[in-house]
Order: sequence, then C-alpha cells, then structure tokens
Amino acid sequence: MACNCGRTDRSTIVYRLVLPGGVTREYPTRREADAANKRAGGGGSVTAVRR
Repeated sequence: MACNCGRTDRSTIVYRLVLPGGVTREYPTRREADAANKRAGGGGSVTAVRR
C-alpha cells in the first residue's frame, strides 16, 4: 500500500497571463501564454502558478 503522506491531490502548473487592463487568463503551456500575450500587444506578464 502506497503512502501519499497527507497529500490528497496533485498540483499542476498553469501559466497565468496578466494584461495591462487587468484581464487575467490561464494557459496550460508557456508557449500558449506567450502567443496570447503577443496577440494582445505584448504588454502583459506571464507567470507560472501551481494549482
């Protein structure tokens, strides 16, 4: 029997794009977040977030 040591679920990493107007979107890959940022004018910031 395996022990999960208290963890009940696994976390995943998503990439959050925050645009200058306050709009926030999440993407499964960094590449998708960067492409969306470029389409929006390139003024946003992308950060990795653990969910």
